[in-house]
Amino acid sequence: MTLDAVLSRIDADLPHATERLMELLRIPSISTDPAFAEHCQTAADWLVADLASIGVKADKRDTPGHPMVVGHVDGDGPHLLFYGHYDVQPVDPLDLWDRDPFDPEVQDTPKGRVIRARGASDDKGQLMTFVEACRAWQAEHGTLPCKITFFFEGEEESGSPSLVPFMQANADELRADLALICDTGLFESRVPAIVTMLRGLLAEEITITAPDKDLHSGMYGGVAMNPIRVLSRVLAGLHDDQGRVTVPGFYDGVPELPDAIRSQWQGLAFDHKTFLGDVGLSEPAGEQDRTPVEMIWSRPTCDVNGIWGGYTGDGFKTVLPSQASAKVSFRLVGDQDPHKIRDSFRQMVRDTLPPDCTVEFTGHGASHASSTPTDAPAFEAARTALSDEWGVPAAYVGCGGSIPIAGHFQDILGTTPMLIGFGKDDDQIHSPNEKYDMESFHKGIRSWARVLAALT
Repeated sequence: MTLDAVLSRIDADLPHATERLMELLRIPSISTDPAFAEHCQTAADWLVADLASIGVKADKRDTPGHPMVVGHVDGDGPHLLFYGHYDVQPVDPLDLWDRDPFDPEVQDTPKGRVIRARGASDDKGQLMTFVEACRAWQAEHGTLPCKITFFFEGEEESGSPSLVPFMQANADELRADLALICDTGLFESRVPAIVTMLRGLLAEEITITAPDKDLHSGMYGGVAMNPIRVLSRVLAGLHDDQGRVTVPGFYDGVPELPDAIRSQWQGLAFDHKTFLGDVGLSEPAGEQDRTPVEMIWSRPTCDVNGIWGGYTGDGFKTVLPSQASAKVSFRLVGDQDPHKIRDSFRQMVRDTLPPDCTVEFTGHGASHASSTPTDAPAFEAARTALSDEWGVPAAYVGCGGSIPIAGHFQDILGTTPMLIGFGKDDDQIHSPNEKYDMESFHKGIRSWARVLAALT
């Protein structure tokens, strides 16, 4: 099958592809707000109909929450599964948007043409890059290049409560040779990238109690234990002077970077001064024997995300509080076990408590890190395809965040995930005035056509 013909059709059909994306963007499929549940149904129906228009046998599958969309095309060669999500983040604060977030528009900006709307980048625009590549392939050749399963979720932005049960119940149907995920971005908004490392996440909330009620600090200060003082000591002790995490056993299962990956990352010339300077900082604060890009992509972290206790209102109140609380998260890599780290962290806190203090813990999730083997032939084929489209060598990169679906594909389906996305750093996902560059949309479609050709 001729790839050039598919790429030419993509170029010619770009205006129609853009309008189809606009139709999907007009649907306010906010998954976190029950008031928009009907719109999530509408978005799922729209995708079923659109997949059917390119010969995909697709249907909407009910869940306790918002529906899944599953579609299949038979074919020879490898079986590919493509995942995306059609739900979007809430739009608040609405007054910070320059236009109706569900009235999409193509705009000219100093950096080029963009599609402005909620969900343009996360994840409707990204999702449709793959669908449009398949549409062009189908239109040119009357069939798709291999067996493909389409799997679209409607709860990604609300924690995916239905995802794991659905995948477990339908594992035989969803299992494939390779799972393609389009929910990531370009490196520094210019270099195509395949994400091969995703950090896991452990989230803990702790509350330390000392006196059984708030006390007058003039009467009890000095003689009564202050839980804020105890909590401050706990939190301050989570790192040593070199930025390493001090939780016992924390670094068990943390791998060293392969030399080939370290060399490739060094070649990216990551500018940490600009990266930090954009948010008013200048010096890396993590492990001092690691490069900044290693800190972000391949090293584990511990961060205090919130802390409270006592009186925090206007004015002043000389209170000695009964309780003090904090939220602490750990980003995990390699084979770190979040459950063992949770137990070790909790025991470390208990061991720090002085007499008359107690602690309560509330867990807010625990997930393992995931990584993919870049030495597999499919990965190098895809990397070459991306390089050919973008005109610069594509890179294997890590991701500082967590994308649980990648781990679920590995753990539940036994399927290797491949994460390729075309978002840019300034897409303002989850924020007002979200956008997706027309370059990302156009070249994203062409990229997927090239990847399909390379994998089949």
